[in-house]
Amino acid sequence: MKPPPFTYHRARDVAGAADLVAELGEDAKFLAGGQSLIPMMNFRLARPEHLIDIGGLRELSFVDAGPEALRVGSLTTHRTVETADLGTGFDVVREAMRWIGHLPIRTRGTVGGSLAHADATAEWCLLAVLLDAEIVVAGAGGRRRTIAAGDAFLGFYTTLLADDELIVEVVFGRPAPHAAVTEFAERKGDFAVVSAAVDLDVGSGAVAGGRVALGGVGPAVVRVPEAERVLQAGGRACRDLFEACADAAAQAVDPPADGDAGTEYRRALVRNLVIRACEEAVAR
Repeated sequence: MKPPPFTYHRARDVAGAADLVAELGEDAKFLAGGQSLIPMMNFRLARPEHLIDIGGLRELSFVDAGPEALRVGSLTTHRTVETADLGTGFDVVREAMRWIGHLPIRTRGTVGGSLAHADATAEWCLLAVLLDAEIVVAGAGGRRRTIAAGDAFLGFYTTLLADDELIVEVVFGRPAPHAAVTEFAERKGDFAVVSAAVDLDVGSGAVAGGRVALGGVGPAVVRVPEAERVLQAGGRACRDLFEACADAAAQAVDPPADGDAGTEYRRALVRNLVIRACEEAVAR
């Protein structure tokens, strides 16, 4: 299928792109990698009258990996991150890229596009929420602000971004040497039915706390405080602790039933995936 008619605009810089979308209003959309927007337009699920192509803004394509923080530009492709040296503190970010679609999608799709699209199973949304990332956005008139990832995702494909704002970069402000992401999909490259991620505080073979995030169990990625309380209680890094954490996570969520899976099936996936993520995180 072909998309409905639209007017094409090529952005020259970040400020100009933000000012232009503010001028054109809600009928304008930013175009980055196009891996989400273009298929939606082809199926008439989106009908923007104007597309503002920001793909040429090379200043938004970068990976800056330091020992204490990781900064990734919004136009950086998934494949660039997948092949970058991020250091042991941020290996989980690099390794999570393998779950994103197929190689051609990872080669074209962008970090900012994934975050702005806000799919409930998107790996970048899961990582951002799990690792307390900050999302830097630019708006009309040179305005900039920072949004905590935990506040950014409001529901189905909905974020805190204003209509005239675009994502500039995402900042992971602390290393996560004992973190892991895993998920289940019917076929390799499909959207995840359920995804799980953990970031454990580990020392001397014991767990002293951690964070648990899930995708595919609601309209947006969620943290699971009930499961995190099990980790906070601490204990030896063993199967019993991980099963208790996973049981708490499965009992805390109320996943939707749809054509992909029922509620109880998703709960079973949550339990299995949280255990697997915990084991992978400790193995680091």
